[in-house]
Amino acid sequence: MNTPNKITLIRLLMIPLIIFFYLATFIPYGRLVAAILFMIACFTDFLDGYIARKTNQVTTLGKFFDTIVDKILIMSGLLLIIAVPVTGEPVVGVEWLGVTCAIVILAREFIVSALRQIAASKGKVLAADMGGKIKATIQFIIISIYMVFAFVETEFLSVVNTTAVVAVRFVLMVILIGTAIFTVYTGAGYLIRNRDVFKEEKTSENEEKSEEKVEEE
Repeated sequence: MNTPNKITLIRLLMIPLIIFFYLATFIPYGRLVAAILFMIACFTDFLDGYIARKTNQVTTLGKFFDTIVDKILIMSGLLLIIAVPVTGEPVVGVEWLGVTCAIVILAREFIVSALRQIAASKGKVLAADMGGKIKATIQFIIISIYMVFAFVETEFLSVVNTTAVVAVRFVLMVILIGTAIFTVYTGAGYLIRNRDVFKEEKTSENEEKSEEKVEEE
């Protein structure tokens, strides 16, 4: 396992720690620790890619491993900020909107992963494009902000102005909705650019049918 893949493995091992500290409200400033760990994990996503390209250590394993770990990290972060109550309710302002955004984001990730699996079955490796990287960066940022906000609410709610909390919740909700929309946009573009994967599958099926017909004749 080369250095970039080791960094990716470290990111994967950090996810249980992020979950633990976010849920461990009995630990002082636990959610701040979770937010910091999450941001460090996000940074390693850019670090392993930079090192892989800089030192020519880009591998097929690394491409798959990196994208899988990124999705696990994003899914974990979304579930934490949407499903875990903070002062009696999720940190995401409008719960049903937050759930909808999470479903949309995760659905996009699963669809793209399915596309990559189909491509892999044909010996092709589909790496993330620039739109996907920007999408991941935006997702990392909004989840990090939500985690920090959850920490502030948990530790300092008694001294935080209610109007300010409502305003911050509204702004973050708008950003989360925008993130979901951009996620769908990049996913649709990725599918369109790699639509040949499906066409080849269709061609292969036609060839098989033609061969079967010849055999019957």
